[in-house]
Amino acid sequence: MTSIRNMNHEVQKWSSQRKQRNIFFAFFLCVLGTFLVFFVVKNLNKTPSSFPGETQGVEYVLRYAEGFKVVCYPDYTIIEVRDPWNPRRNLQRYVLIDRNKVRPAYLPAGTLILVPIRKMAVTTAVHCAVLEELGVINDVIGICEPRFVINPAIRSRLADGLIADMGESVSPNAEKMIEQGVEVLIASPFQNAGYGSVEKTGIPVIECADYMETTPLGRAEWIRFLGLFTGKSTLADSLFPETETRYLEIKNTLANISHRPTLFTEKRYGSTWYVPSGRSYMAQLYHDAGADYVFSYLPGSGGAPLNFETVLDKAIHAGFWLFNYSRSTEMTYQFLESEYTLYSHFDAFKAQRVFGCNTNTSLFYEETPFHPDYLLRELATIFHPELMPGYHFRYFHPLR
Repeated sequence: MTSIRNMNHEVQKWSSQRKQRNIFFAFFLCVLGTFLVFFVVKNLNKTPSSFPGETQGVEYVLRYAEGFKVVCYPDYTIIEVRDPWNPRRNLQRYVLIDRNKVRPAYLPAGTLILVPIRKMAVTTAVHCAVLEELGVINDVIGICEPRFVINPAIRSRLADGLIADMGESVSPNAEKMIEQGVEVLIASPFQNAGYGSVEKTGIPVIECADYMETTPLGRAEWIRFLGLFTGKSTLADSLFPETETRYLEIKNTLANISHRPTLFTEKRYGSTWYVPSGRSYMAQLYHDAGADYVFSYLPGSGGAPLNFETVLDKAIHAGFWLFNYSRSTEMTYQFLESEYTLYSHFDAFKAQRVFGCNTNTSLFYEETPFHPDYLLRELATIFHPELMPGYHFRYFHPLR
C-alpha cells in the first residue's frame, strides 16, 4: 500500500511539474507571438524615411489644394492623391524618380514614374491646355475626344498628326497607346469608373482629381502637381502665385459690396438638371464674385442632380441665370424657350438677365480651371459691372 501511495505521489508531482512547464511554455509563446506581431506591424508601417540610409522627407508646401500631398526625399518624391469620395483612403500613390539618374537601391511602394515624362496621353482638353502652358505640349502624343479641343496650338498639332486621337475618355484606345509608346495617361478620375483596357497594359494612369477641389485656387494649384511629373516645377511654382494674386485682388475688390444678386446655373439635360454642389469650387467662385448662389446649401463638392420642379421652386425669383452650351450659332431667348417652354417662367428669363457661354467656340473649359482669376473677373462684371469698367466678355455673353 505504501508503495502505491508513493507511486501516486510521484505521479501527482510529475503532473504538477508538467502543468507548470506547459503554463510557462504557453506564456513564452504568448510573449514571443506578441513580439513578432509588434515587429511585423512596426515594419509594415515604416515610412520611407525610416529605412537605413534614408533621410527625413520634406513635405511640399501647398497653399490651397487638399487633394494631393507631396513629400520629397533625396532620391525620389512621393505624391499621394486622396480619394475625393472616401477621405479614409488614397486614390493613388506615385513614386517619382529622375530618369537621368541611377535608380535608387530602395524604393517604397507605389506606382513608379520616371520624370520628366517624355510621352504622354491625356483624356481631357483641360489638362492638355495646362500642359501647353507648362511648355511640354510637344510631349503630348495623344488625346481623347479631340473634337472638344479649342486651343489653337493643340488643334494645329492634331492637324499635323503630331497628336493622335486616343478615342473616348471612358475607354481610351490601349492598342494605339502601346503603338505610340505612351509612358503615362493623364486622366480625370470618376467615382467607381475605370480606364478600360488601359489598366491591363501596365501604362500608369496619373489621376488628376483637381475638379473635386472645394476652392478655385485649390483647383488651380494642381498646376504644381503636373509640374512635378513634367520637370516643370519651377515654372509651375511661378505661374500659380500670379494666378493667386490676380484672383485675390478681384475678390478683395468685392469684399464690401452692399448688394449680392441671386444666381442659378446650368440647364436641363434629359430629365435631370445638374448643378454645382454647395462646397464645389464653382459655388465658391460665385460667392467670391459677389453673388448668392441659390443652391449653396447642397452638400458635397461635385455636381448634384435635381429635377426641374426643384430648380423652379428654388430659382424662380433668382436675379441671374448662367449656363454653358455647345452650338454652331449663338443661343437666343427664342431658341432657349423652344428647347423647353417652362424656362420662360424664371424671373431671370423675363428680365433678360440670362448669360450663356458657347463652349463650341470658347476656351472656357481649357482656361478657367487653372485660371479662375479670368472667370472671377468675368462673373464680377456680370453681377457688378460698375466695379469692372471697360471689361470685354471672354466666355459669357448676354442672350439676345
